[in-house]
Amino acid sequence: MTEAAQPLDATTADTYTRYDDPAAPWNQYSEQGPATWNTEVIREFRANGGQVGGSYAGATLLLLTTTGARTGKRHVVPLGALYRGETLYISSFAEDAYPAWYHNVRADPAVIVEKGDHVYHGTARVLTGAEYDEFAAWALENNPLLAEFQSTTDRPVPLVILTLATTH
Repeated sequence: MTEAAQPLDATTADTYTRYDDPAAPWNQYSEQGPATWNTEVIREFRANGGQVGGSYAGATLLLLTTTGARTGKRHVVPLGALYRGETLYISSFAEDAYPAWYHNVRADPAVIVEKGDHVYHGTARVLTGAEYDEFAAWALENNPLLAEFQSTTDRPVPLVILTLATTH
């Protein structure tokens, strides 16, 4: 992979060029709450070796399992797999507050990452300080959707690097 940002996929990048695009999957109204929607995406991801249909068809997703900061229970969430060269990172378009997975990895960086049909133990490293500033400048320059989202909020976008261990 090159130093340029790797979008979710070419189709997603070509189809959704604006964060506020009403047709973008993250702007779709659903009768389902996020937990129900996530459950369906997780089920489909696992049943199809990491591939999902619908609004995210062809997207490069991963499943991130964290340990709840307050509950100690395991939580799984589907996220876009983003890359800077060979560095795997994750972020979020959560508008009102940082997402639960972000709070969880700050409290306990041990994670499980599912990519395709592979499962990895790993470590999540929340970027802060000068390292965050440098990485965010690069990410916002190379990921137009993330940059547009950042322009809608005063809260810095979460940036977390995932380091994966051996395959299980």
